Amino acid sequence: MKDLNKKVVSLISISLILTSCSFGTIDRSAHGNRPRTEPRTFFNGVKKRVALLTFFNESPYGGEDLGVTATEEFRRELSRTGQFVVDPMAKKLFGSSKEIYAGGGVKLVQLSRKAKVAGLNFVLFGRIIDARIREKVDEIGVVRETKSYTESKVEVRIFDVNGNKEIYSETLRGFADDSSFRFFQGDRETKLQYRRDLLRYVVKIAVRKAIPRILAVSSKLDWVGRVAKIVGTKIYINAGRNSGLNIGDILKVMSEGEEIFDPETGALIGVSKGTVKGTIEVIDYFGADGSIAVLHSGGSVHENDFVQLY
Repeated sequence: MKDLNKKVVSLISISLILTSCSFGTIDRSAHGNRPRTEPRTFFNGVKKRVALLTFFNESPYGGEDLGVTATEEFRRELSRTGQFVVDPMAKKLFGSSKEIYAGGGVKLVQLSRKAKVAGLNFVLFGRIIDARIREKVDEIGVVRETKSYTESKVEVRIFDVNGNKEIYSETLRGFADDSSFRFFQGDRETKLQYRRDLLRYVVKIAVRKAIPRILAVSSKLDWVGRVAKIVGTKIYINAGRNSGLNIGDILKVMSEGEEIFDPETGALIGVSKGTVKGTIEVIDYFGADGSIAVLHSGGSVHENDFVQLY
C-alpha cells in the first residue's frame, strides 16, 4: 500500500511539473530565435533624399570625435531603414551643423531653393548638448570594481526644404551604466579609451532613439524630384533605381509653389503647392540614380520643373 501511495504521489508531482512547464513557454527555432508575432514590413515607396550635416559637440568631454560619432551613426541608421538616400554633396551646399547654428538657421532658408533644385527633401542637423561620465571606484584592493554612469543629450532638428521651414526639434537622451574590474595601477591611456568608448556608446543610443521620430516626420512629407534635362521627347529625372522609382511609375509635373508670408508679422508661413502641369511616365534608368520619362498627359514640361508621385 505504501508503494502504491508513493507511485501516486510521484505521478501527481510529475504531472504538476509538466503542467507548470507548459505555461509561459516561448517557441524558438533550432537556432534559438523567437518567431515574429507580426510580419516584417517592407518599404516600397520612393526614398527621400536627405542632407545630413555634421553634428558638433558642445560638451566639455569627447571633443570633435563625438560629433563625428553621432553623424556616422545617423548615416548608418538612416541607410538601414531603406527609406532614405543620404546625399554626399550636401556638405558643400550647407556646410556643417555648427555653421547653421551660428547663423541662426538663416542659411537654410536662403539656400532652400538650391536645395530643392538639388533634389533634397529635408536637412537633418543638430548638436551634442551634453555628454558626461561619472565613476565610483572601490577604495580598497589592487583590483578594484569601477562603476560608471554615462549620459548624453543630443539635439536633433529637421528642416523641410519644400516647405522652407523647420518642422522638428527634440533633445534625446542616452544612458548607460557599466561595471568593470581594473587594476588600481592601470595605465592612463586604457582608462581614457574606456571613457571614450562609453561616451560614444551613449551618443549612439540617443541617435537610435531619434530614428523612429524621423521616420514619423518623414512620412508626412511628400517626395519631390526634379526635371534635370529634356532632350527631344526624353525627360531626364534626378531620381531613379536607387531612389525607388520603378519603370512604369507615373509622375505629376508641378510648377514651383509660392512663399506665403503673414501680412501682420512678415514671417514666412510656408510654401504653397504648385499647380499640376501634366504627367510623365518612367520608361528607363540612367546613371547611378537617374530615370528617363516621356510625356504621359498635359504639356509644357520644362527643365527644373518639380515632380511627385501621381
